[in-house]
Amino acid sequence: MKCQSFLLLVLMLMLDARAEQPSAQSTIVLYNKVAPDSVELAKFYAEQRGIAADHLAGLNCSTEEEISREEYNTTIAGPLREIFKQRHWWMLSESTDKPPAITSSEIHFVAVIKGMPLKIRSTTDYPGDQPGPGPTGKRNNASVDSELALLGLYSPHISGFVSNPYFQSFRAINDFGNPALLLVCRLDAPDVAMVRNMIIDAIVTEKKALWGRAYVDGGHSGGGARDLGEQWLSEIPGQLHKVGVPVIYDESPEIFPAGYPMTDCALYYGWYAEKMAGPFTRPDFHFVPGAIAVHIHSYSANTLRDANANWVAPLISKGAAASLGYVYEPFLQLTSRLDTFNDRLLHGFTFAESAYMSIPALSWMSVMVGDPLYRPYATWLQVEPKSEAAKNTSNWKTYHEFAVKNTTRPATEFRPLARRTASETRNGPMIEDIGLMEARDGNLSAATDCFRQARTFYSSHDDVLRVVLEEADAWVKQSKPKRAVDLIRSALRTAPDAPAAPLLRKFEEDVERAISQDTPSDSRG
Repeated sequence: MKCQSFLLLVLMLMLDARAEQPSAQSTIVLYNKVAPDSVELAKFYAEQRGIAADHLAGLNCSTEEEISREEYNTTIAGPLREIFKQRHWWMLSESTDKPPAITSSEIHFVAVIKGMPLKIRSTTDYPGDQPGPGPTGKRNNASVDSELALLGLYSPHISGFVSNPYFQSFRAINDFGNPALLLVCRLDAPDVAMVRNMIIDAIVTEKKALWGRAYVDGGHSGGGARDLGEQWLSEIPGQLHKVGVPVIYDESPEIFPAGYPMTDCALYYGWYAEKMAGPFTRPDFHFVPGAIAVHIHSYSANTLRDANANWVAPLISKGAAASLGYVYEPFLQLTSRLDTFNDRLLHGFTFAESAYMSIPALSWMSVMVGDPLYRPYATWLQVEPKSEAAKNTSNWKTYHEFAVKNTTRPATEFRPLARRTASETRNGPMIEDIGLMEARDGNLSAATDCFRQARTFYSSHDDVLRVVLEEADAWVKQSKPKRAVDLIRSALRTAPDAPAAPLLRKFEEDVERAISQDTPSDSRG
């Protein structure tokens, strides 16, 4: 056991050294000189991240979100390539008979600031282009950011996508060895204050880690090609459980309903609705600072200026620090593999690295919205002094440390030990999460015991009502619907006007209807 602990410590130190390599020195800040807010935000971000003034690159370009291919070439790509050469960020091999080749680069991260164009509309008869077959081969519209990721290729081919060489990598970008690749992320939102909050929340959160609950909204595939997205989402709960992040995994065909008590939301992954809906529409809903939220939809980032349009902008407006989206139809197989994205975040990679490791296609439709250098779980790779560790205790951290320490135990050992630890520490998130694991495996008696305890540990009405719904569902599945109805009614007496109350009443009505249609022997509670 001591040997295992020593090896784990060495691995953590190695990973931490690797993760520290991405830095301000390999980052540039790209802004629009024509937009005053863009200029000020660029300076603010550079100051907050310690990025040198000569790593700010200002361009004179359109302030519209959508531009033509010609505008992209003449006001963004061309001038930026010149800046890279003039400031000696690139070493190039140039000849008269072929495009320049990047032999080395000092820059790996690009932070695109609000005010820069977002997307490039399609065009026809583009000189040097070679459209390919199928629905993807003929498309030449794209996000500005995804084109900038391949700025160093100097290619006239704009139709179709380019396979991402960094896809599924597990190496820091500084060690990757492809100087032509740039990891481009965007600090953009409906208003300036939101962008500032994204920056501040990312920097503050990474110093203490992103703590909170994850919500994964699956169950919407409908079969066929969409099963791929469902597969990505189904992998995420297992990743989170290994590191002690409590997760609510919803496999019902509907998205999380409007009244659902979504508390302490640090991570959200879901699909497939056209625009933001469900609990996010509650006026009082807000993500925890530093949260990362992604909803798969073809046009989730079609605009970032309207807090009520699509998904990315509304999620950011509700306090998320980072999100992934698409400006035009990307086709599911060319979108971010959310299981890969989540896995890389948990391993301490930056937001930019995690996002680009998850996307198979570049020169395409994706946009990564957030601070490229944000590392929400960087502190997990650091060895904290015992004196500091004693001060920094919380239910979230207690569960994380327990899970990491005991992750190799089989479920038959892990769960009883976790229940005992959660009971002793009155850890609501931990005992609820164990209950959800038991319920998912069909151990409904153990699940109801966990949920009953969780109700006594929580002080927030929203937390209690969520667990009431989970426990009531477990009673129904044990063919004890009257126990479920009694539980729901008791909860409603204590919180009749809670936002989740209509959800509980509907549950009660559905169960009572089922009881009335059932035989007496089946309806015993």
